[in-house]
Amino acid sequence: MKFIVRRSSLQGTVQIPGNKSATARAIVLGGLAVGVSRVTNPLPGLDSFSIVRMMEALGAKIDTSNPNEWTFEGVGNKPRVPGCVLDAGNSGTGYYILTAVASLIDGYSVITGDEQICRRPAQPLIDALNDLGAHVFSTRNLGVAPLVIKGPLKGGTTKLPGINSQWLTPLLIAGALTPEGVTVIEDNLMERPYIDMTIHWMKLAGATCTHKNYEEFYVPGNQSYKAFIAHIPADWGSAGYPMIGAAITDSKVTFVGMDPNDFAGERRYPYILKEMGAKVTFEEGGTVVTVEGGSELNGIEIDCSDTPDAVPILAVLGCRAKGKTVLRNIGASRLKETDRTRSIREELTKMGARLEETADTLTIYPSTLKGAKIDGRHDHRIVMATAIAGLVAEGETEISDAEYCKVSFPNFFELMKSLGAKIDLVP
Repeated sequence: MKFIVRRSSLQGTVQIPGNKSATARAIVLGGLAVGVSRVTNPLPGLDSFSIVRMMEALGAKIDTSNPNEWTFEGVGNKPRVPGCVLDAGNSGTGYYILTAVASLIDGYSVITGDEQICRRPAQPLIDALNDLGAHVFSTRNLGVAPLVIKGPLKGGTTKLPGINSQWLTPLLIAGALTPEGVTVIEDNLMERPYIDMTIHWMKLAGATCTHKNYEEFYVPGNQSYKAFIAHIPADWGSAGYPMIGAAITDSKVTFVGMDPNDFAGERRYPYILKEMGAKVTFEEGGTVVTVEGGSELNGIEIDCSDTPDAVPILAVLGCRAKGKTVLRNIGASRLKETDRTRSIREELTKMGARLEETADTLTIYPSTLKGAKIDGRHDHRIVMATAIAGLVAEGETEISDAEYCKVSFPNFFELMKSLGAKIDLVP
């Protein structure tokens, strides 16, 4: 599928779907727990359903028939040997977490995913799980999926490079169910809000985890996850696309149901926009946010260490700002579905943008964008970011792989259309 986008503005009020990362943690922990858990406002994205199917293969009973509330009958902290290969689809979060969960089992499991998953690095997680008593190896001996996993995980101490929090979250979640507990030494941990989110959801399910300034994490062993009732907050990461779309066009969009106290690092979006000169107002304790376009925006420096997924859409924002915008600490963005820094630089360059890339920075200069044929690269964040760029581009922007929006923002097309975006979805 393709998006065809033309220059347009946005008007209206919207509610953003549930948080992708929180939904993933809820599925795993609800699937592991003793009893029946209930979660409202889950994200019905492709990644969510991939994780659901993997947890079902480990014995969980999950009901997703009600889009507003999912229920989970857990395995009582004892996942079973799966009767099939665990397929993570396009879910990196699911791939990494289920690798660790499967290592709790006294038996063999195999996990894989789509083409992108089979390129995503897992060697640091493989090494850590082997340090902790499991036996995990890559079938191609390349540190990537498919992986063969043999448990049970015992516990102990291990180390991880801090560039990717998706290697740490699995060890924390699985560590609570090991006999010895787990200590993880981190080297300059990035993406810290995601770890705060993990610890929050573990606590909600009755487990504890502590850390010393994000450098040393300790999870006691022999814990038990218990059933919980929870609400998934709206996804600030998804909100960023129409928020920035409003800021760079002659628009006014109000976002309702936002949680200003959410763990997501992307909750900084409104404050980044304000710092750059956009008109942003907050009402009802910050749960209602309105973004108006038409103001002159000024380039700033933005630390992306907590928000690597924001790099593509912040690059689009920088194209419309006076002076240069510099995104720093972007290393983690290179370990996602694609190297997102390189991907967005190459695609925006097709549209006439001027960007400079180094190993850990992306500098964006004010640019007049023109419509182009964009390769969505099977990456939902590249697809959505370039769709927003199309709102300010001269002519027509054609973006491939539009269906990948369903990974994290299933109703992106419908929401943008409802706000007045000139966007079409075509085969």
